[in-house]
Amino acid sequence: MDSESHQLHMFFIPFLAPGHMIPAVDMAKMFAMRGAQTTIITTPFNASLFSNTIQRCNNSGLDIDIKVLQFPCVEVGLPEGCENLDLITTPKEANREVVVKFCKGAAMLQEPLEQLLQELKPDCIVADIFFPWAFYAADKFGIPRLVFHGTCFFSICGLECIRLYEPQKKVESDSEPFVVTNLPGDIKLTRNLLSDFIDQRAGADFTQLLIECRESELKSYGVVVNSFYELEATYADFFRNVLGRKAWHIGPVSQCNRGTAEKAERGNKASIDEQECLKWLDSKTPNSVVYVSFGSVTNFAAAQLKEIAMGLEASGQQFIWVVRKKKNKEENEDWLPEGFEKKMEGKGLIIRGWAPQMLILDHEAVGGFVTHCGWNSTLEGVTAGVPMVTWPLSAEQFFNEKFVTDVLKIGIVVGIQQSVKMLGNFVKREAIQKAVKEIMVGDRAHEMRKKAKALGEMAKMAVEKGGSSYTDLDDLIAELRLRRHSALN
Repeated sequence: MDSESHQLHMFFIPFLAPGHMIPAVDMAKMFAMRGAQTTIITTPFNASLFSNTIQRCNNSGLDIDIKVLQFPCVEVGLPEGCENLDLITTPKEANREVVVKFCKGAAMLQEPLEQLLQELKPDCIVADIFFPWAFYAADKFGIPRLVFHGTCFFSICGLECIRLYEPQKKVESDSEPFVVTNLPGDIKLTRNLLSDFIDQRAGADFTQLLIECRESELKSYGVVVNSFYELEATYADFFRNVLGRKAWHIGPVSQCNRGTAEKAERGNKASIDEQECLKWLDSKTPNSVVYVSFGSVTNFAAAQLKEIAMGLEASGQQFIWVVRKKKNKEENEDWLPEGFEKKMEGKGLIIRGWAPQMLILDHEAVGGFVTHCGWNSTLEGVTAGVPMVTWPLSAEQFFNEKFVTDVLKIGIVVGIQQSVKMLGNFVKREAIQKAVKEIMVGDRAHEMRKKAKALGEMAKMAVEKGGSSYTDLDDLIAELRLRRHSALN
């Protein structure tokens, strides 16, 4: 069997959180669309979230399978059935300790994974950065491991420059700006914005986890990045040529979802009927609606949600607002100003729970996006060609904010000054009103939208035949086939 006729078999092992699983499933689809056999390794609850998506893929002739491993919740001190960060609903619990517990539980999947590797003998595994043990499992059988970070070249490079050169140690206070050494673009940050990565109180377990992640990445075959070359060529080149890492850009991976049903069910079943949502948007003029969403993990306090409501109303803009809250039996929602929904009827739509984000952003009525700057959301905003109000909360989201506002120049900051995990800073309605209005109307909004639309066109072209991401994925598949062919001989 030669390298061309061999069907490549890829394993995908995503971290147990929506922001990591959604792009991993998309990647599995992309490889399958190029003729590869793909297998997603996950746990029972997580498999149920995308089983309909995989069934639809199989019905269309794609070769995608799911293999389920039991997650040891109780053994690591998590509640039974708590297999996904999205199931942890209180801000207090959504912290480093939980991530460490998750990663310890995941590490216990190494042995059953090795059994699958021995049985199915895949050609390559794509494993999340937070699963360093996956490298050692794959290496035992001579299988290459690709790392998936879930963010962009810019943020990966920025964090590596922080680690290597420690510019944060050259300032006197947590709020004093410093320039990120060696990173192109004269990017300024403060220690307050990077506390997730440089806080000395992070705890031995979390610090050790980050060390293990970095060490296993350096030993791995390379990195796959959900981005496209035209978006961040300077930083893709920096990652490869200056940091000396092997990488392939294959995004935006979301673009493998073309139909309404695919977009609507991406990640989870929406809490709103997609036709109802589209009908509401169809009644609006182009670029007249601002979409407000803070990702799948963020939980704001009632007081902050009220402030968002008042800021949106004061902005005078039409909006779709996604809130991770459900009505209780008494229909008592203390996070909403009294009579707010009735007053906003026809002008504002609140979605409680999971929203069909890609479907919404792609609609011509949407002209702006208030986002927490998670990379999936940021790239979906770029691909949809909409300017953004940036409201980062934690992790590398502050780098993503800088990328949107300082590098791409298609965003306006809401004014977050400090990383405080899932709780967020308290942002007053005046700041929300000002940023939303600025992103939607006026000369600056027009200029940013023009830039954003051009980037959106580039994003779509990148994954079409002959595009930069299409070609990089082709090159990766060819390299893995050749490697397999050499091993067989």
